[in-house]
Amino acid sequence: MADIINVGIIGAGRIGRLHTEHLAFRIPEARVLAVSDIFPEAAKKCAADFNIKQATADHRAILENPDIEAVIICSSTDTHSQIIEEAAGAGKQIFCEKPIDHDLERIDSALAKVAEAGVKLQVGFNRRFDPNFRRIWELVREGKVGDPHILRITSRDPEPPPVEYVKVSGGIFLDMMIHDFDMARYLIGSEVEEVYTVGGVMVDPEIGKAGDLDTAIVTLKFENGVLGTIDNSRQAVFGYDQRVEVFGSKGMVNVENNTPNRARLSTSQAVQEDLPLFFFVQRYVDSYIAEMKEFIRCVAEDRVPSVTGIDGRIPVVMGKAARLSFDRNRPVKLSEI
Repeated sequence: MADIINVGIIGAGRIGRLHTEHLAFRIPEARVLAVSDIFPEAAKKCAADFNIKQATADHRAILENPDIEAVIICSSTDTHSQIIEEAAGAGKQIFCEKPIDHDLERIDSALAKVAEAGVKLQVGFNRRFDPNFRRIWELVREGKVGDPHILRITSRDPEPPPVEYVKVSGGIFLDMMIHDFDMARYLIGSEVEEVYTVGGVMVDPEIGKAGDLDTAIVTLKFENGVLGTIDNSRQAVFGYDQRVEVFGSKGMVNVENNTPNRARLSTSQAVQEDLPLFFFVQRYVDSYIAEMKEFIRCVAEDRVPSVTGIDGRIPVVMGKAARLSFDRNRPVKLSEI
């Protein structure tokens, strides 16, 4: 087992910087040797901030470096599948942010290259590593709620993204709800066979003009009979709204929002507590560290990651089914995609 795994970061935007900081300062089993970004100044700043020796505008310099064993792909979504194929061809172990791609044929091509090269691929569904959701998963597996009957997932952003981002994001189902599709599979331990979507534009008319929705509810029918709902909104004025509930034959387990502290003030006028943490960087910091530790350990110990390429593919199918359901105003089976 290797003592230190040498890593290269591809993409020095917000999520790339987050992973770089964690790898540089919080995961001693990893060493970041290089960072790349198509914007050279972004790569240089990331390298300077986190004591990385090499900064480059060309990710191929990372792939060609024989000292680098693993790459963390945090570039724009439209580059993910291509870079996965290139990294697999270079024999690198791969962590890639979600989604792998918006196109299923390109996903399949990337996964085939990974299999052919015999390298590892972990997809960045960090919420599986959140201590709260992980505890729900454990309690469901232990039978504490009996047979699950109903799953409810609420996921609402504090503010909508820029419309220019929306236009290239893949839309609410492949950009935002994709995390919830993965969480649904993870918590229930069964595949979804059918979805039905209702939605609208209630937050920002410009999102509608871009061809997307900013508010949606998707019902899920699982192969094992469990029923589920996911509701998303691009704007919750009180903060990042992240709640989950599993209801079953013996009881229920649920998780409420994380807040900066657990103090609650009760007076004759009101009961007050702090608003939820503002956004994903604050809410899910522990999960980002945990997922990256998992990847580094899998590389060091030659283990298959717990979130594989197939886990990256299925939520894209679910997202496409959800959009088709909205467009056609009918339930859609995943087998139709």
